[in-house]
Amino acid sequence: MAPSLIAGIDSSTQSCKVVVRDLDTGRVVRSGRAPHPDGTEVDPEHWWRALLAAVDDAGGLDDVVAIAIAGQQHGLVALDAEGRVIRDALLWNDTRSASAAADLVAEFGAEELARRSGSVPLASFTIAKLRWLHDAEPERAARVAAVALPHDWLSWRLRGFGPRNPDLGALATDRSDASGTGYWSPSTGEYDRELLVAALGHDAILPRVLPPDERMGVTGASGAVPAGIVVAPGAGDNAAAALGLAAHDGDVVVSLGTSGTVFAVTERPSADASGAVAGFADASGQHLPLVCTLNAARVLDGVAGLLGVDHEELGRLALQAEPGAGGLVLQPYFEGERTPNLPDATATLFGMTLHSSTRPNLARAAIEGMLCGLADGLDAILAAGAQVERLLLIGGAAQNPAVRAVAAQLFGVAIEVPEPGEYVALGAAVQAAWVLTGERPAWPVPTDAILQPDPQPRIRSQYAARA
Repeated sequence: MAPSLIAGIDSSTQSCKVVVRDLDTGRVVRSGRAPHPDGTEVDPEHWWRALLAAVDDAGGLDDVVAIAIAGQQHGLVALDAEGRVIRDALLWNDTRSASAAADLVAEFGAEELARRSGSVPLASFTIAKLRWLHDAEPERAARVAAVALPHDWLSWRLRGFGPRNPDLGALATDRSDASGTGYWSPSTGEYDRELLVAALGHDAILPRVLPPDERMGVTGASGAVPAGIVVAPGAGDNAAAALGLAAHDGDVVVSLGTSGTVFAVTERPSADASGAVAGFADASGQHLPLVCTLNAARVLDGVAGLLGVDHEELGRLALQAEPGAGGLVLQPYFEGERTPNLPDATATLFGMTLHSSTRPNLARAAIEGMLCGLADGLDAILAAGAQVERLLLIGGAAQNPAVRAVAAQLFGVAIEVPEPGEYVALGAAVQAAWVLTGERPAWPVPTDAILQPDPQPRIRSQYAARA
């Protein structure tokens, strides 16, 4: 008898990934991917075409019985009354809405916004992008009939809706993605319409928020996607990664992707009026306090390009240098920064002397700068009340021996490095299985390495002095 198969999709900033897993064991049977265009604003139709291409690359879904989509948080997909996209979607890393976020904080107060939505909005949040749209493009803002996030919109399209079938009432989402809008409360489980109207200028249709185990519907036939597959609610990318890692209360995850994130699974909601910690919901019914930095693996990309090496050689160079890189400190705000909230910042290199200005020191300073920001994030998560019983390090950069060595020197606790995997897509598949069977699967997550702490306080003290 052929195994039952489920699929998970990760529609990320850079690409769309599909994994097909065995329902009984969680084993990955096949996978596929397709690229997304560059830029901080994108026509969502590119995401839909990439999803269909990635599904095709994965061998189609004819034998799949359930599916879920995880996606980048915060992105604004504005729809008119006919279900048409009004303008290119503004992505989470588009910082033009920084002043709009500041205006909202000035109007309501940071403590009030944290109390009502769990977070103090930054440029990345959907609420700030709506205020920017209202101020910068008022004619387009006036046409907005519904507001969706990337994974909401893709799930809607997957179920056969769109301009040819514009049922805006069929839009649906999950707690984790709703909690990144800035106008939904993880504490009450309700939208805050006053905050939405303050941003957009009028009320609009918002996706229905589903619990983790509720079916969203079934697929409509399109390309390599057959009709009738059960569609789960999906999730925001970090919440899906937590599902893929089987994370529970007491787990903290450090993820090194295009952006860097530190997040914990907790039983209680958080509300940090400083804005450092976003009080998100997770995809299992609990909570996901999170710190995000805009500059993570891209820091290594930039410095590797500057040195004319690949990531493997960058790591070898870094391991030739002593902890602290001879006093060389890279403040890695190449594309502005989200935490701390410095959207217009640029990167700065400090401590250059004839002795410190070497290729190995620069390579090491890049890794130390990237990870020091995330170590600050871990401190903020702990200060917000999270507990660390297990710290997981994931992302492509986590496979670099130099990154592992510096992480062990900075985080102060033992670090578990899972085997490489597309954990956002894998987590979406976990949710698809959960919706299909009514139980969250307990699939194993293999461990690649355990890193013992090797404290080197000089690294963080140098970085803190320059930050």
